[in-house]
Amino acid sequence: TLELGSNPRAVKVSADGRSLYVYNALDFNVVEYDTRTLRTVSTISVCESPLDEQLLAGKRFFYSANQPMVGRRWISCSSCHPDGDSDGRVWQQPEGLRDTQAIFGLAWTHPLHWSADRDEVQDFEHTIRGPLMQGRGLVRGAIHESLDKPNQGLSRDLDALAVYTNSHSFSLSPHSRNGLSEAAQRGKNLFFSNETGCAKCHSGPFYTDSQPGDERKLHDVGTGNADHSEKMGPRYDTPTLIGVYRTAPYLHHGKAKTLEEVLTTFNPDNKHGTTTQLTPDQVTDLVEYLKALPYEDPVPLAQQAGLVEVFGSDSRKTTSGK
Repeated sequence: TLELGSNPRAVKVSADGRSLYVYNALDFNVVEYDTRTLRTVSTISVCESPLDEQLLAGKRFFYSANQPMVGRRWISCSSCHPDGDSDGRVWQQPEGLRDTQAIFGLAWTHPLHWSADRDEVQDFEHTIRGPLMQGRGLVRGAIHESLDKPNQGLSRDLDALAVYTNSHSFSLSPHSRNGLSEAAQRGKNLFFSNETGCAKCHSGPFYTDSQPGDERKLHDVGTGNADHSEKMGPRYDTPTLIGVYRTAPYLHHGKAKTLEEVLTTFNPDNKHGTTTQLTPDQVTDLVEYLKALPYEDPVPLAQQAGLVEVFGSDSRKTTSGK
């Protein structure tokens, strides 16, 4: 057994087979080992860390499959959320089938989970200590058993994990590099029309009405009875549509393989926007608009609107004071 560094991401064997090189991404180095003895030959620095101390600590926890994060060395936060993306899988969770959500823009879209049961990343200390990860946890001592009580501030390490998890930003969509196409512009008009009502729930700069606070805006979009193992439906938190082009499959149970299926197959009763009257061409236009998101950076728009960004253990308020 060879104990590697933090977040090993690449391995290379020399042409003569005598050296083994491992790139440890979060140690920012390449370590050379002798393949016959597995002893360290040299450590080659790649670069200085571009992250501050807290962000780096949080990122190391996020990518760790060792204690105190994980008890059996088989999973990490990044297993399901690699580099902030979704793993594209649907998992059988105790509450039912759950499609893995991407976490980019997470700082702006609290509360968390399809059921909106967690109002802070620090609540995932329950997951770390639970049967999935079986870790010791990042808090020394007891934590609040109730999810509505804050666990932030109980541990510097847990707060660091929250800061990193909330740091993932949006990338502009490759489908709108040259601006909105004519089809996407038609789709935009449909999206914001009273005819479809899509923007009633998918509102604001992040295309969601999910916001930090005591109120939970959950919606029944007609999909809660499609999974016989569901225990918490049929009302769910509104996911952001930012970056939706890269987060298939869709809906809480992941049964919709495409955006077209979200608007047609899985919306027969018009609970997920009024779309049954749309022609196939109109559905295509609407999908083209969704794929184009984001075509502009939503953060400045959010700041102008006075929305609050939840970032690690702090809530950074805009100048409007909201």
